[in-house]
Amino acid sequence: MDKTRIVEVLGQVMDPDTGRDLISMNRVKDLQVEGDTVQFTLLLPSMDSQYKQQLNFACIAAVQKVFPSAQVHVHMQAQTQQAQQQSNSVLPHVHNILAVASGKGGVGKSTVATNLALGLHQLGARVGLLDADLYGPSIPTMLGLQGQRPAVQEVYGKPRLQPLEAHGLAVMSIGFIVEPEQAVVLRGPRLAGIIKQFFQDCTWPELDYLVVDLPPGTGDIQLTLVQTVPVTGAIMVTTPQEVAVIDAVKAMNMFRLPSVDVPILGVVENMSWFTPAELPDNKYFLFGEGGGRKLAKVSESMLLGQVPIVQGVREGGDRGKPIVLQEDNPAAQAFRRVAQNTLRQVAVRNEMLAPTQIVKVNM
Repeated sequence: MDKTRIVEVLGQVMDPDTGRDLISMNRVKDLQVEGDTVQFTLLLPSMDSQYKQQLNFACIAAVQKVFPSAQVHVHMQAQTQQAQQQSNSVLPHVHNILAVASGKGGVGKSTVATNLALGLHQLGARVGLLDADLYGPSIPTMLGLQGQRPAVQEVYGKPRLQPLEAHGLAVMSIGFIVEPEQAVVLRGPRLAGIIKQFFQDCTWPELDYLVVDLPPGTGDIQLTLVQTVPVTGAIMVTTPQEVAVIDAVKAMNMFRLPSVDVPILGVVENMSWFTPAELPDNKYFLFGEGGGRKLAKVSESMLLGQVPIVQGVREGGDRGKPIVLQEDNPAAQAFRRVAQNTLRQVAVRNEMLAPTQIVKVNM
């Protein structure tokens, strides 16, 4: 027996809180192997954990399955207060959660969220995409995942959803669970329950960024999000015209409430101008100009980018191959700039502000 082999074995034991293995979750420390004796410390969020005994037996069984003569001694220890604070999220292995929001529908928020996630992935980040728009889930179509269903894995008697994969992204949506033509008729508590399940009962891989595509406006889903996980920051999506900016300001102000206090990372102005394919140098400002800059000024953030209206954006979304996957398309280049600016803004936010906390909201 050697430590490397024991680590491999313990890497097959699942952490019940996240559905990921104990090794990747840094639950095992002080591993020692001497002759037939294996001993280590197993870190628990609390000594009152309901899974304490099950984990103990699971670790012993895993080692003895490979090494039948092994004498396994598992010492249980609660995490330090600092470690508990660092892992206060239900997703401690997801380093940044980005909310993509808008004040009204029809501004291309899901298109922005999808292409932003893929743009971050192209820059080398590990990225997930959560479709939190329960009434109108469009991510399955945009990523070519219609009709697919997530696998379910049982961890200590508790079922956990496994995200689907598309273009390198881990993806979850209610569109994978209900039929495309099925109307989603849910009230507040049920909406909240589904959003919590997507975080708490879904086995997300380790991610640098989890992009959350929110429904338009302010409501139960937005409040459930900030009450369930610590949101690193919000990205507001608008179109240039005044009526879209007015609604976007209202949505933005929800995140800026003192009781919520989620930083605004920046603004994406979508449909900034129309550029025909045969006239790539022409710009026609169908919806006016300046809305994105105005919203960025009001939010005291920055304009992350302006995305033109080009036919390829619509075609890419309908075919399950988002525009950012194309090389030379002007809209693809715009989304890459949005991703690059988002990386920079998240780095600045994490350097200047304290780590995010789950919001306690009384409304």
